[in-house]
Amino acid sequence: MQLPDLNLLPALDALLREGSVTGAAEEMRVSASAMSRTLGRLRRVVGDPLLVPAGRGLALTPRARELQPQVEAALAEALAALRPPPPVDIGSLQREFTIRTNDAVAVVLGAAVTARVAREAPGVRLRILPEGDEDPADLRDRVDLDLSAPAELPADIRSTSLFEDRQVAVARTGAVRPADRSGMLTLAQFTSLPQVVVSRRGRFRGVVDELLDQLGLSRQVLATAPTHGAACFMALESELLALLPVHFATRMAEVLPLEVLEIPLDLPPTRLDMAWHLRLDTDPAHLWLRGVLTSIIREGLAAEAG
Repeated sequence: MQLPDLNLLPALDALLREGSVTGAAEEMRVSASAMSRTLGRLRRVVGDPLLVPAGRGLALTPRARELQPQVEAALAEALAALRPPPPVDIGSLQREFTIRTNDAVAVVLGAAVTARVAREAPGVRLRILPEGDEDPADLRDRVDLDLSAPAELPADIRSTSLFEDRQVAVARTGAVRPADRSGMLTLAQFTSLPQVVVSRRGRFRGVVDELLDQLGLSRQVLATAPTHGAACFMALESELLALLPVHFATRMAEVLPLEVLEIPLDLPPTRLDMAWHLRLDTDPAHLWLRGVLTSIIREGLAAEAG
């Protein structure tokens, strides 16, 4: 269906309200002759004269009076649709956000994020999903925020770095005696102690093994664990070292009889990124949620530095 020229709608509204070509022209800031031509176009589109001579002025036809409230409502809705959205009242927001991440990030950030959201936006619920295939396409419709996104992202996905983490080892308190008070293991200790590594795909080798290969060394990986929490408890109830991100390991050592040990290798840091789809880039509520995560991390890092 071919739509009429919707630019005629404001002119029709002015003509019906003013009941005058001259008055409508002044309101629309056009000449009287231009408005007269517009009235001619409107008559052809509507199939009604709309305004007819009545003494020295013009009078609305019955069809024009019938159209008047419809035109006013249509114009008001069109203007509302074309205005920028009003500021979001976070305190009264009713919404559910789906966040995908791993269990280590959920432990480190989950409590602080949930508390902040409950305080600022009690109508918001967080659905936290575990890592899976990390398919960025999920961000287009199923996931609102990904805290475990791969490095390579399609053009319609936005991302920003949240913080960098590093790997440490944990062991049951008293099970391992580090070489010095800094908690640093020696290479001999590290390579001789049996270890559990976190790998959802069950991979025994990783960056650590590549660095050890360069030194002509190897380690004993006795098991893989699907989550960081599982690796913690495996270390807690055995003689195993568990290799974990330092922020998670530190948190676990605060509540469990575990000791954090430094790894004697120059391991590259691991970066935690936050990714979302372009459809949510300027969404006020999503902007607020991203700001919550960013500020919590900033406050946490500042507390560590202090």
